[in-house]
Amino acid sequence: MSNSWNIPVLLIVSLASAIAGAQETAGAATGKQAPVAYASVSELNGILTPLQQTSQSMQSDLGKLRIEKWKTDNATKRQTLANVESIQRNLQSALPEMLTQLNNSPEDLGASFKLYRNLDALYDVFGSVVESAGAFGSKDEFQSLSNDMTGLETARHAFGERVQKLAASKDDELTRLRAQVKTLSAAPPPPPKKIVVDDTEPPPKPAKKKATKPKPPTTTPPASQNPTPN
Repeated sequence: MSNSWNIPVLLIVSLASAIAGAQETAGAATGKQAPVAYASVSELNGILTPLQQTSQSMQSDLGKLRIEKWKTDNATKRQTLANVESIQRNLQSALPEMLTQLNNSPEDLGASFKLYRNLDALYDVFGSVVESAGAFGSKDEFQSLSNDMTGLETARHAFGERVQKLAASKDDELTRLRAQVKTLSAAPPPPPKKIVVDDTEPPPKPAKKKATKPKPPTTTPPASQNPTPN
């Protein structure tokens, strides 16, 4: 059932790691982080919302299977039951965690590729259950699972295209960030500010002399005009 998009794993992982390092360096130098474009968030929501609906439908339809009544050998029944349990665990635990991580970081290339690989694995295992239902199950079981398979394939296909476009965009971003880091590294650092410390004590100011007020002149009393008796 596998119809892989053949997205190179090592290339995606290496690109994600390189971008993270370049973003950290450039972000530390400039103190800025580029915002996520609205178009990118809208595209992601257009993929994840139907995927969540498909996931709920898959869980419901898998729970309605009566594999014990299928006309096949016990080994096939046990293998199908094990596949169903594995798919349900993934849909109930692993997939919601990946969706939450991606909603928090819509253009995280590592998180995007992780979800893509999970959808690819789900597609393979779920496909084997659908084939077994078509061969050994009821018509209603097969029809329900086939509808779910179509929804899963649509989400997988759309998300595979998004990962490829995101990888190309991140490759361009990596080139730009490397150029930015190179420019910032080559720029001379600003000259340090000179701080002049004047620790010399100013000369003491001369003490002001107190102004002395002139003393008032002493007046001699006039001699008496009366003659002194002999």
